[in-house]
Amino acid sequence: MNILISNDDGYLAPGVVALANALRPIAEIVVVSPDSNRSGSSNSLTLDRPLSVYRAENGFYFINGTPSDCVHVALTGGLSFKPDLVVSGINQGQNMGDDTLYSGTVAAATEGFLFGIPAIAFSQVEKGWAHLDSAARIAREVVERQFTKLSKPYLLNVNIPNLPYEELKGIKATRLGKRHQSEPVIKMLDPHGREIFWIGPAGKEKDAGEGTDFNAVANGFVSITPLRIDLTHAEQLDALKESLL
Repeated sequence: MNILISNDDGYLAPGVVALANALRPIAEIVVVSPDSNRSGSSNSLTLDRPLSVYRAENGFYFINGTPSDCVHVALTGGLSFKPDLVVSGINQGQNMGDDTLYSGTVAAATEGFLFGIPAIAFSQVEKGWAHLDSAARIAREVVERQFTKLSKPYLLNVNIPNLPYEELKGIKATRLGKRHQSEPVIKMLDPHGREIFWIGPAGKEKDAGEGTDFNAVANGFVSITPLRIDLTHAEQLDALKESLL
């Protein structure tokens, strides 16, 4: 199996190193990651400047762009083969509920999915890399599973509690939960007295009931959510057609 690995925390992040080490025994891997942390970059592509590809001492490739850039460049010009799987992560911090819209980790996997390749995004629920070895072990187990009942390509979003492997309760198939609105921006003054703004914290969970990703990880389970990209509001399509008559 040939696997393309990327992330949004950058090529030096412990998560991508752990993921590569976990998958190397079972696959031929190539790592193409951003040169620095690009969290929250979503599915953005860099169109206003050229991109450069570099190779690190550990063999990883890194690009001065977004996670989507990394996978896009790899698939359309950097690799001499089409990967069997695109894997992103392991991210430092959860990507659940509405957060998936902003996630660079999920975006890297999505870029592979858009090219017709099965893709999986992995994230740890809490920041700090606690029990990263456990998350890497889970990542390998998920990659090794044969999702024969899923239509290909598939796009899976996996969130792993920061627990020792032995304390994880298992794996659950989940749907995305929902959050309340984000907290207000944080206003400050820069050294010159000019007003600046920091994006505020994410909103609290609004829908975290049974069956959601929030509920699964809160109870010690690994959450796997199948995602799709079709943004068409099918329920409103007929109403829109009627309003145009």
